[in-house]
Amino acid sequence: MFKYSLNHLPKTPEEIKSFLEERLTNNLESLEIRERVAGAKEKTSFYDMWITCDKGAFIDLVDSLFMLDFPIFHVISGDDAGDFVLLNYHFSLFTSAGRGKRVGVVVSVKVQKNDLTMPSLYDKIPGIEYSEREMHEMLGVSFEGLPDQSLVFLPENWDEKVHPWRRDDSGLSPKHIRELS
Repeated sequence: MFKYSLNHLPKTPEEIKSFLEERLTNNLESLEIRERVAGAKEKTSFYDMWITCDKGAFIDLVDSLFMLDFPIFHVISGDDAGDFVLLNYHFSLFTSAGRGKRVGVVVSVKVQKNDLTMPSLYDKIPGIEYSEREMHEMLGVSFEGLPDQSLVFLPENWDEKVHPWRRDDSGLSPKHIRELS
């Protein structure tokens, strides 16, 4: 049973961490809080929360963030990490106004190359469309539930089997690179 109610939702980074750990029990690989200080007096400016979760727990984790506040989506960053593609979803939560009240949340998910699919967040956060489409064209990750997975940055005649940010055989070859001078 959760120790939080609608009258008292977690506000501090430590409370948010406990809330997420309690809701997602063994589905989080890691959860770390980093304090960011700034200014002449070096006071806490904001906090970052770095979370790594299994692909199967991703939607539950995002739903848990929605229970706390509307997670402000920034961008998805990604990397070819060998056997998997690492996706990093960047959000912010604002527990209240003022210095030190913003919690940046980075959710990292390892997407195995033998199953390059992720559930789309488009139905929850429509503004995520272009980030998901970018990860699709640059890294080859398909987003289940994303209505439009057409190219955003690459030319219309681009071979969609070639993913420019990949370091394996599906990445760029010399024929894709041209001299710019």
